[in-house]
Amino acid sequence: MELPIRLSKDSREPIYHQIESQLKALIAGGHLPTGTSLPSIRTLSKDLEISVITTRRAYQNLEMQGFIQTLQGKGTFVAEIEGSLKEEVKVSSVRKVIENAVEVGLSYDYSLDQVEGIFTEIINNHRKKKGDK
Repeated sequence: MELPIRLSKDSREPIYHQIESQLKALIAGGHLPTGTSLPSIRTLSKDLEISVITTRRAYQNLEMQGFIQTLQGKGTFVAEIEGSLKEEVKVSSVRKVIENAVEVGLSYDYSLDQVEGIFTEIINNHRKKKGDK
């Protein structure tokens, strides 16, 4: 199974943390249900073209946090996680993306009011699509 993980070599965020964040989001969002077999450390390293050490660190951190579990001789699997932890990850993921968008806007010399205007426009467009008020 190839995971839909996209790494940014230009990001200030360490590669292992990018892997962790994206795997947490995939698990919390239900895209990787409990019991799903994950690629081995070596396979994921090869797929992402990164070192085994980096991938191992991401997997170890995810295992310590309870998102995955490794069964000796069988592989690594998505662990069962509580609903509250899933919700926390979802909120954190959305917040991080929005914070990044605001930073990008500011880097283009937009004011906070201009960034807020863009954000509001996008929200309103989505409301129209969904028929919300």
